[in-house]
Amino acid sequence: MISTKGRYAVRVITDLAKNNDGGYIPLKDIAARQEISKKYLEIIVKELVRGGLIAGVSGKGGGYRLCREPEQYSVGEILELMEGSMAAVACLDKGADPCPRAENCETLSLWAEYDRMTKDFFYSKKISDLI
Repeated sequence: MISTKGRYAVRVITDLAKNNDGGYIPLKDIAARQEISKKYLEIIVKELVRGGLIAGVSGKGGGYRLCREPEQYSVGEILELMEGSMAAVACLDKGADPCPRAENCETLSLWAEYDRMTKDFFYSKKISDLI
Protein backbone atom coordinates (compact mmCIF):
# COMPACT_ATOMS: atom_id res chain seq x y z
CA MET A 1 0.00 0.00 0.00
CA ILE A 2 1.24 3.49 -0.79
CA SER A 3 1.43 5.69 2.28
CA THR A 4 0.14 9.20 2.77
CA LYS A 5 3.73 10.42 2.54
CA GLY A 6 4.12 8.93 -0.93
CA ARG A 7 0.79 10.27 -2.15
CA TYR A 8 1.49 13.74 -0.76
CA ALA A 9 4.95 13.79 -2.36
CA VAL A 10 3.32 13.24 -5.76
CA ARG A 11 0.89 16.06 -4.97
CA VAL A 12 3.75 18.41 -3.99
CA ILE A 13 5.66 17.73 -7.21
CA THR A 14 2.46 18.14 -9.22
CA ASP A 15 1.67 21.42 -7.45
CA LEU A 16 5.18 22.74 -8.13
CA ALA A 17 4.84 21.79 -11.81
CA LYS A 18 1.41 23.34 -12.17
CA ASN A 19 2.37 26.59 -10.45
CA ASN A 20 5.84 26.96 -11.93
CA ASP A 21 6.62 30.57 -12.78
CA GLY A 22 10.40 30.11 -12.70
CA GLY A 23 10.72 31.16 -9.07
CA TYR A 24 10.55 29.43 -5.74
CA ILE A 25 7.12 28.61 -4.35
CA PRO A 26 6.60 29.07 -0.60
CA LEU A 27 5.64 25.94 1.29
CA LYS A 28 2.71 27.74 2.89
CA ASP A 29 1.21 28.27 -0.59
CA ILE A 30 1.57 24.58 -1.47
CA ALA A 31 0.09 23.59 1.90
CA ALA A 32 -2.91 25.88 1.39
CA ARG A 33 -3.62 24.70 -2.14
CA GLN A 34 -3.20 21.02 -1.27
CA GLU A 35 -4.95 21.28 2.11
CA ILE A 36 -2.03 19.53 3.83
CA SER A 37 -0.45 20.78 7.05
CA LYS A 38 2.71 22.80 6.49
CA LYS A 39 4.42 20.87 9.28
CA TYR A 40 3.84 17.54 7.55
CA LEU A 41 4.92 18.98 4.20
CA GLU A 42 8.21 20.09 5.76
CA ILE A 43 9.09 16.43 6.32
CA ILE A 44 8.13 15.52 2.76
CA VAL A 45 9.97 18.33 1.00
CA LYS A 46 13.11 17.64 3.03
CA GLU A 47 13.18 14.11 1.58
CA LEU A 48 12.39 15.40 -1.92
CA VAL A 49 15.30 17.87 -1.69
CA ARG A 50 17.65 15.19 -0.32
CA GLY A 51 16.61 12.91 -3.19
CA GLY A 52 17.41 15.62 -5.74
CA LEU A 53 13.86 15.95 -7.06
CA ILE A 54 13.28 19.53 -5.92
CA ALA A 55 15.44 22.48 -4.87
CA GLY A 56 14.78 24.64 -1.83
CA VAL A 57 15.89 28.07 -0.68
CA SER A 58 15.35 29.54 2.78
CA GLY A 59 14.48 33.11 3.70
CA LYS A 60 12.64 35.91 1.95
CA GLY A 61 11.71 34.88 -1.57
CA GLY A 62 12.47 31.28 -0.70
CA GLY A 63 10.52 28.14 -1.22
CA TYR A 64 10.75 25.16 -3.53
CA ARG A 65 10.91 24.46 -7.24
CA LEU A 66 11.43 21.53 -9.57
CA CYS A 67 14.93 20.55 -10.67
CA ARG A 68 13.69 19.24 -14.02
CA GLU A 69 10.80 19.64 -16.42
CA PRO A 70 7.52 17.92 -15.40
CA GLU A 71 7.77 15.36 -18.23
CA GLN A 72 11.11 14.21 -16.79
CA TYR A 73 9.57 13.09 -13.47
CA SER A 74 7.97 9.68 -13.22
CA VAL A 75 5.49 8.91 -10.48
CA GLY A 76 7.49 5.72 -9.86
CA GLU A 77 10.70 7.54 -8.94
CA ILE A 78 8.83 9.81 -6.52
CA LEU A 79 7.08 6.88 -4.84
CA GLU A 80 10.27 4.81 -4.56
CA LEU A 81 12.11 7.75 -3.01
CA MET A 82 9.39 8.21 -0.41
CA GLU A 83 8.33 4.60 0.14
CA GLY A 84 11.55 2.69 -0.41
CA SER A 85 11.20 -0.58 -2.22
CA MET A 86 7.88 -1.22 -3.85
CA ALA A 87 8.63 -4.88 -4.53
CA ALA A 88 5.59 -7.10 -4.19
CA VAL A 89 7.47 -9.69 -2.15
CA ALA A 90 10.80 -9.63 -0.29
CA CYS A 91 12.55 -12.02 -2.67
CA LEU A 92 12.07 -9.53 -5.54
CA ASP A 93 13.48 -6.59 -3.61
CA LYS A 94 16.66 -4.99 -4.99
CA GLY A 95 19.66 -6.47 -3.24
CA ALA A 96 17.68 -9.33 -1.70
CA ASP A 97 19.55 -12.54 -1.09
CA PRO A 98 18.65 -15.19 -3.66
CA CYS A 99 15.71 -17.22 -2.46
CA PRO A 100 16.66 -20.86 -1.97
CA ARG A 101 13.15 -21.85 -3.10
CA ALA A 102 13.09 -19.71 -6.28
CA GLU A 103 13.74 -22.66 -8.58
CA ASN A 104 10.79 -24.62 -7.13
CA CYS A 105 8.47 -21.73 -6.24
CA GLU A 106 5.14 -22.08 -8.00
CA THR A 107 4.12 -18.50 -7.17
CA LEU A 108 7.30 -16.58 -8.04
CA SER A 109 6.21 -15.91 -11.63
CA LEU A 110 2.93 -14.45 -10.33
CA TRP A 111 4.73 -12.03 -8.02
CA ALA A 112 7.35 -11.15 -10.65
CA GLU A 113 4.64 -10.32 -13.19
CA TYR A 114 2.75 -8.20 -10.65
CA ASP A 115 6.00 -6.44 -9.73
CA ARG A 116 6.75 -5.64 -13.40
CA MET A 117 3.20 -4.39 -14.03
CA THR A 118 3.32 -2.09 -11.01
CA LYS A 119 6.73 -0.67 -11.88
CA ASP A 120 5.82 -0.28 -15.55
CA PHE A 121 2.61 1.52 -14.61
CA PHE A 122 4.12 4.00 -12.14
CA TYR A 123 7.28 4.64 -14.17
CA SER A 124 5.24 5.28 -17.34
CA LYS A 125 3.17 7.98 -15.61
CA LYS A 126 4.84 11.40 -15.77
CA ILE A 127 4.01 14.44 -13.70
CA SER A 128 3.18 16.20 -16.97
CA ASP A 129 0.38 13.61 -17.42
CA LEU A 130 -1.18 14.75 -14.16
CA ILE A 131 -1.24 18.49 -14.80
